[in-house]
Parts: sequence; structure tokens; C-alpha cells
Amino acid sequence: MKFKLLQKSQAVSENSRALFDGMRDGIPVALGYLAVSFSLGIMARSAGLTAFQGFLASALVNASAGEYAGFTVIAEDAPYLEMVVVILIANARYFLMSCALSQRMSPETRLPHRLLLGNYITDEFFGLAISRPGCISPYYTYGSILVAAPCWALGTSIGVIAGNLLPLRVVSALNVALYGMFLAVIVPPARKNRVIAGLILICFASSYAASLLPLISNLSAGTRTTILTVAISAIAALLFPVEQRKEAGNDT
Repeated sequence: MKFKLLQKSQAVSENSRALFDGMRDGIPVALGYLAVSFSLGIMARSAGLTAFQGFLASALVNASAGEYAGFTVIAEDAPYLEMVVVILIANARYFLMSCALSQRMSPETRLPHRLLLGNYITDEFFGLAISRPGCISPYYTYGSILVAAPCWALGTSIGVIAGNLLPLRVVSALNVALYGMFLAVIVPPARKNRVIAGLILICFASSYAASLLPLISNLSAGTRTTILTVAISAIAALLFPVEQRKEAGNDT
């Protein structure tokens, strides 16, 4: 009995530590979200949405590309079916991220945790979670969500209210915070592993080339990202296989 209580106490302590780590690491994501969603709110207002509708859209849809596509379809008064297809294509890369995260989660992770993590898979939360060693703790992502997700919805609402008062150059400049966060995620592992550094450079070059090449450049950014991710990750897995290691789970 005492042993079970000790195990439960240790699990609570580890989950609490992961939660606070996620809240700490979620601060730069929150700042980036606030800036990017502000410009998203300006687009939402041009599509005819109110501040509350913009807030609700960002609170329920955790994808900038998907929301941009959705607001564009709304502005053009297109049918719902077209909206579903466009958003599905724009967000197809999240299927790949879900597969990657599922391989890093402890087998003991319960279904409710998996469903919640699946709902909050974004580029930023995925980058933070996948960069941590060992099995992924849902509580780490919960911590980053608690800090960053409200800023995403709030920034959209503020953008709707502000409308087009700010110059576009100022809004674009605010987006730099999010790119800085991306660099903070990929630079440390790239410095430790030459293979990762080389793959990152290949990804940058391939993404730029895909935006210029005929036929491929006509595809949406989300579709191009999905194709490149599958191709590059498959080649990397064949050329540089990683030995599987047994990692202790840190979640129930």
C-alpha cells in the first residue's frame, strides 16, 4: 500500500514538473501567437466576422493556415464543402505530426490524453514536445497550451477590433517573434547532431525550390509541406536509422 502511494506521489510530482516546464516554454509561443493572430484578426474582420466570432474561431481551430483559408472562403461566400476541402488540405501536415507524436508517447498513456493532444497539435506545440528527450508527457503540452492558446484567441479578437488601423508593415514585423521561436527549437539539436543540421538545411532548400518549381509551386503551402516531409523523412529514415531504445514512461 505504501509502495503504491509512493509511486502515485512520484507520478504527481513528475506531472507537476512537466506542467510547469511547459508553461515556461510556452511563453515565447504565446508572444508569437499574440502577434500572428492579430493579423489573422484583421483578415477575420475583412471577412465580416465580429470580435467574438474571431475569438471563438481561434479558440476552436488551432491552425493559422487553416483559419486563413477558412476566412478567405468565408469572404468569398463559398459553400461549406469547399471550406472543408481547403482546410483539410492546408492542415494535412498535422496527420504526419500526429504519427510522429504517437511514436514518442508512453504505451500507458490513456485515450483522453491522446485525444486532447491530437486536438492541440500545432507546429509550435509539436516542436516543443518533440524536442524533449524521452517519452512525451501530455502535461508538458498542457502547460504550454494553458499559456499560449488563450493568447491565440485573444490576439484574433484584438485584431478584429483594431481592424486596419495599423499599417501592414507593422503587423508583418510582429510576426518575427514566432520565427524566432522556431529557431530556438531547431538550433540546439542541430548543433549537437550534424545529420539533423544537414537535414534542416535540405528542408529549407527543398521548401524554397518547391515554391518556385512548376506544377509543385501551384500546390498549397500545406500540401507542399506534407509532400516534402514524407519524402525527406523517409529518405532520412533509410539512410540514417535510429536505434530503438526502451524509454521509461512518465505518464498515465
